[in-house]
Amino acid sequence: MLVIGLTGGILTGKSTVSGMLAERGAVVIDADRIGHEVYRPHTDVWTEMVDAFGEWILKQDGEIDRSRLGDIVFHDPLALTLLNQIVHPRMREVIEKELSRLRRGDVPVVVLEAAVLIEAKWTDLVDQIWVTIAPEEKVIDRLQNRIGLSEEQARARIAAQLPTAEKIKHADVVIDTDCDLADLGIKVLGLWEEIVEGKPR
Repeated sequence: MLVIGLTGGILTGKSTVSGMLAERGAVVIDADRIGHEVYRPHTDVWTEMVDAFGEWILKQDGEIDRSRLGDIVFHDPLALTLLNQIVHPRMREVIEKELSRLRRGDVPVVVLEAAVLIEAKWTDLVDQIWVTIAPEEKVIDRLQNRIGLSEEQARARIAAQLPTAEKIKHADVVIDTDCDLADLGIKVLGLWEEIVEGKPR
C-alpha cells in the first residue's frame, strides 16, 4: 500500500488535489475531519482544550468554536503550541488505526491529507510527501472571500504555519495550484500515472 502524505498551506488546494486522487481510486484520510472527531464535546481532548483556553471557545451547544479558537492560537505561538500538544497525539492514534485497517484490506493507495503533516511529525506514517503551493496573495484572497477573514486575520493564519519553503524541503512532489482546474487535473493525472501506475511521463 502506497501512502501519500498530502500537505500544504491553508487554501493551497489540498482538498481539490485529494479529491482528484480519490477519483483515481485512492482512499483519503482527512486529518481535519479527524481533528473534529477528537474534540467532540466531553471527550478527553475537549476537556483539556476547555481547561487550557476557557469556556469562551465553546458554542452554545458545547461544540468548540473553531473561529474563536483560531483567533487565539493564530495570534499566539505559545497557545498554538499548547493546542498542538493536546490534539496532535490523539489525532495520530486515530490515523495509525485507520492506516492499519486499510492495510488489512485491498487498498493500493491512501492519501493522508494533513496541513500539519510535517509540523506534527507524521512524516514517518507516509511513503511520499506531496506539497501544494499557491501565491500568498491568492491565498489571502481566498481566505477573505471564502471564509470571510479580514486581511489581518488571513495574514496571521499564514504566518502561524510552517513556511512554504520549509515544506518544500520535505517534498517528494510539489504541486503548484495557481492554474485552472483543468490544468491542475492534468498535473495530478500525470503524477498518478508516473508514481502510482509506473508509466513514464
